[in-house]
Amino acid sequence: MTAPVDPRVIAEIWGVICERAAHPSEESYTSRLLADKKGIDKVLEKVGEESTEFILAVKNGVNERTVEEASDLLFHMLVALRAADVDLADVMRELEHRRK
Repeated sequence: MTAPVDPRVIAEIWGVICERAAHPSEESYTSRLLADKKGIDKVLEKVGEESTEFILAVKNGVNERTVEEASDLLFHMLVALRAADVDLADVMRELEHRRK
């Protein structure tokens, strides 16, 4: 059994993404994604790319790659939510609602 992980890490990452959106920095990958001339399409391209890589990692049964690609996919999904002006809290409430 693995050690429990602090779920606040998602909230911290979300906070950084929102900070980068509000105060862009050319050194920030997240800021560059959000400010790309393609607009939200750039972020969605990354979500598509990471989804494919995640699928392939799972299909190939490579646990380490699956973890890496799941992390990439989750990160880019969070950036896409921010780019679409969707609050993560709304997604979390929907998940909570579906759990019941």
